[in-house]
Amino acid sequence: MPRSGSPRGRSPLPSAAALIEFLRDQPEPVSRNEIARAFRLAPSDLPALRDRLQAIERTGSLRRLDDHRWAAGPPLPEAALVEGAGSDEDGLPFVRPVEWPDAGAAPTFQLEPDAELAVGARAMARLVRRDSGEVEAQLIRRIEAAGQRVVGVFETARDGGRLVPSDRRNRIEYRVAARDTAGALPGELVAAEVAPARRFGAPQARIVERLGAADAPGAVSRIAIASFDIPTEFPAAALAEAAAAAPVALEGRDDLRGLALVTIDGPDARDFDDAVWAEPDADPANPDGWHIVVAIADVAWYVRPNGALDREALRRGNSVYFPDRVVPMLPEALSNGLCSLKPDEDRACLAAHLWIDARGHKRRHRFVRGLMRSAARLTYEEVQAARDMERALPIATDRLAALYGAFGALDRARRERGALELDLVERRVLLDGGGQPTAIVPRPRLDSHRLIEEFMILANVAAAEELEARRRSFPYRVHDAPAPEKLAELHDFVESLGVAGLSFPKGAAPKPALFNHLLRRVEGAPQAPLVNELVLRAQAQAVYSPDNIGHFGLALRRYCHFTSPIRRYADLLVHRALLGEIPGDADLAAVAAHISATERRAVAAERAALDRYAAMLLSRSVGAAFPARISGVADFGLFVTLDDSGADGLVPISTLPSDYYRRDDSGHRLVGRHSRRVYRLGDAVVARLAEADAAGGRLVFRLEGPDRSEEPGDAPRRRGQFGRRTARNRKGRGSRR
Repeated sequence: MPRSGSPRGRSPLPSAAALIEFLRDQPEPVSRNEIARAFRLAPSDLPALRDRLQAIERTGSLRRLDDHRWAAGPPLPEAALVEGAGSDEDGLPFVRPVEWPDAGAAPTFQLEPDAELAVGARAMARLVRRDSGEVEAQLIRRIEAAGQRVVGVFETARDGGRLVPSDRRNRIEYRVAARDTAGALPGELVAAEVAPARRFGAPQARIVERLGAADAPGAVSRIAIASFDIPTEFPAAALAEAAAAAPVALEGRDDLRGLALVTIDGPDARDFDDAVWAEPDADPANPDGWHIVVAIADVAWYVRPNGALDREALRRGNSVYFPDRVVPMLPEALSNGLCSLKPDEDRACLAAHLWIDARGHKRRHRFVRGLMRSAARLTYEEVQAARDMERALPIATDRLAALYGAFGALDRARRERGALELDLVERRVLLDGGGQPTAIVPRPRLDSHRLIEEFMILANVAAAEELEARRRSFPYRVHDAPAPEKLAELHDFVESLGVAGLSFPKGAAPKPALFNHLLRRVEGAPQAPLVNELVLRAQAQAVYSPDNIGHFGLALRRYCHFTSPIRRYADLLVHRALLGEIPGDADLAAVAAHISATERRAVAAERAALDRYAAMLLSRSVGAAFPARISGVADFGLFVTLDDSGADGLVPISTLPSDYYRRDDSGHRLVGRHSRRVYRLGDAVVARLAEADAAGGRLVFRLEGPDRSEEPGDAPRRRGQFGRRTARNRKGRGSRR
């Protein structure tokens, strides 16, 4: 530690322990220069001090604040429960603490040499800090999770076989005894349960499900379903309840069959749980106002609290959608039957009557339990074509005009309140008759999509307001404001782009309008997709909660999900609350946490399936070159996204021109120490496909074309901001690339 009586002059670089102790003694965060002065370091020591601080930051023991000041993090425990977190491109395994006292994400620690821990597998580990500040996890004992599942490719061997995981982060191969192969064939995809670890010998697994050939139709979704342990089979009791369901009578319900309610969905939609209708408001006190009806399938009529259907719906949390199938939250007898608003069939519904003024502000609302009959099943494309006078619809033209008139008012209200306006491309997989991918194409973004979105948002807001007024418990849909460190990263990156007139204010209170201003300034520019993606990354994750903190992205004070009870359990809970049904025994906070987790699981599974379809499609093009952009910068290389298909892949750092590369976190780039080559987030590149692993959903590329060198005068400005070394360099296995 520095002392007031220390001799003047240069001091040796302080150890990690000394830096942590010093920062813990400070009443406020301090800058790197202040740290250097305290330890009497020379200016030439600043890069080494920066590297050491960033190495300690990765362990979670230090925190870098938005203005690049440093503060101490939570103390490093001597031992912790950790789980496997995969490997880097050089094969170095990492672990992550299962619980971490800091509010941010838990850090990752390098595993001791020659040790392995499968992704998700748990163990007690001793945490040892090295002089560099890096923390090494030394295994004490493994903690086997009963029935832990792994999905991979089975290969035969003399004593039975081996299982190679499809998740390439898991580099452990499992031995399968002859009695545990379940008759699997060589090259077949299987799901297996990991056996309790033995003291010696290879880890073992028992095959519990055969998923078929890796290139068979449906293999991609089956891998995702098995990998994420998504339930597919309904219990007999739940199926029996669904089979016993019957159409409802009009008694006790409002008769809405005289309204020309229509469903508007994608052409590949598998369930229809919302219908819409609008007309000009006849109230003379509301000139140019609108009366809207949003009718939602009355799932609560069929799925009663604590019944078999309810328990299974809660367990699943939501439906999961893949290009070739859907894993529904409810059995098909309901999801595609009595709870699907099919044309010309009477259906039970819960409807919101909504009255808005000419500026799109809601004046009042009323909820009713009703009986409806859909006038038509329409697609977004059909509705948009009719709006553009390119085709006719099976409904009266004034009905379509009223829908768009009401939408225009709601759109004005959205703009007025400043909801976040991200322009992100959503892609879908096209399959041929044999279930093989033929293309990955962007989904069109039409006004008809936005019409339905605005109608649903209005109904969701009305539901939240109604339940608050009735003092009912229900799960809000909440979205927190971005974290300060995320805003600081966005500010630094926007500044690093060097685009005239493009900026993001530093230290300002976050509001969606600030992001919208940035997005409008970059609209149409080459950097637009990247800036939209970075704004998205800066956002917090929306979750369900019994406590309301508002919805930042939509700029709404209160919000919930009411419009999709076929596919989301949260909406079913909101319906029950509106109907005055007594909640079940489950704690609402626990239920909200559970359905937030199942939602994240569904998103991850759907994304994994998309990655595998992309790898399957591109496996026919190994060796081809594609226009792409750098979409991620990591210690071990670059991530690129192809312009045409949106497929993502890795460019390993070992394939870049020979140099020593450091990551500049604030500039989101890799910089070569000697060559000054720069690989920056958002740069346009040509990527040649070197490897396509369909089973693992992994693409590996090599960059081609001229390298962008750092601009004159840029190096000194950034010299003190370069990030971390690669994992291989940290291990001392060579510093040349």
